[in-house]
Amino acid sequence: MRVAFAGTPEFAAVALRDLLAAGFELPLVLTQPDRPAGRGLQLQPSAVKQVAVAHGLPLLQPRGLRLDGRWHEDAAAAREALRQAAPDVLVVAAYGLILPQWVLDLPPLGCVNIHASLLPRWRGAAPIHRAIEAGDVETGISIMRMDAGLDTGPVYRMQEMPIAPGDTTASLHDKLAALGGRLLLQTLEDLRAGVADPTAQPAEDATYAAKIDKREAWLDWSLPADVLERRIRAFQPAPGTQTRWGDMPLKVHAATVVPAASAGHRPGTVLAVQPQGIDVACGAGCLRLTRLQKPGGKPLDASIVLQSVMVQAGQVFASGAP
Repeated sequence: MRVAFAGTPEFAAVALRDLLAAGFELPLVLTQPDRPAGRGLQLQPSAVKQVAVAHGLPLLQPRGLRLDGRWHEDAAAAREALRQAAPDVLVVAAYGLILPQWVLDLPPLGCVNIHASLLPRWRGAAPIHRAIEAGDVETGISIMRMDAGLDTGPVYRMQEMPIAPGDTTASLHDKLAALGGRLLLQTLEDLRAGVADPTAQPAEDATYAAKIDKREAWLDWSLPADVLERRIRAFQPAPGTQTRWGDMPLKVHAATVVPAASAGHRPGTVLAVQPQGIDVACGAGCLRLTRLQKPGGKPLDASIVLQSVMVQAGQVFASGAP
């Protein structure tokens, strides 16, 4: 079986490494163009590109795939490369470009997508973030045959995974990536044997995992403490969450809901400052900030940050984006 691959971040790189380890023939890899990153904003290759280069795989980085779009020349080159590669199937994982119909129609066995949710729940760009943020007790992996809709295609395989109380997007990402690679290999074996039989998604109960807006990263203290605690975990490691102490932005890397009398206090009011953290009144309940980061600094336990940031009880953290 000839398997072309399209993906960009580490979630996709895990699946690509699994395909290589399983011995699949990979005639072409597609990934996003290099992007500026880090303090120096130097161009950085994607995680998938790094794997492809390390293994000498044919690689293409089109800026777009629409033949009638802005990057039509890139799209035409990608179409020719895919035709020459002649894959039986195209595996897609967190690629970042919408696949036009010509791509969906090109492989005889179609395009197979690894999606990090239990479809039809959390279709869209940020299923891991939104599952944690919503307080879901479980998520999982769906291996889907792609169609023209947004994560609407029939599902070959699905497996649940519990969301632990302390899971962040980072920790859940790693567990789901490993599960996704395993389910993908099973699905490809089914396709090769001619026994794959996808099931249509139910029309009801679909939810959409919208892309994270950076403005969401600013904590709104009028929200309940448990909602904020889930958002802090959901937005780790990116985009992170933050609040403002006067003119200083403080990134919040970890927090816990604590029993404290917050009724009657303005949301954002500091109720107590102690080595364990900073207790802040919320719209309902109290949130203890336990790991913080000053501008230009590193994430540190609150007790260390408090040695230089003189937060006092009665002060108020600002809500929302500046």
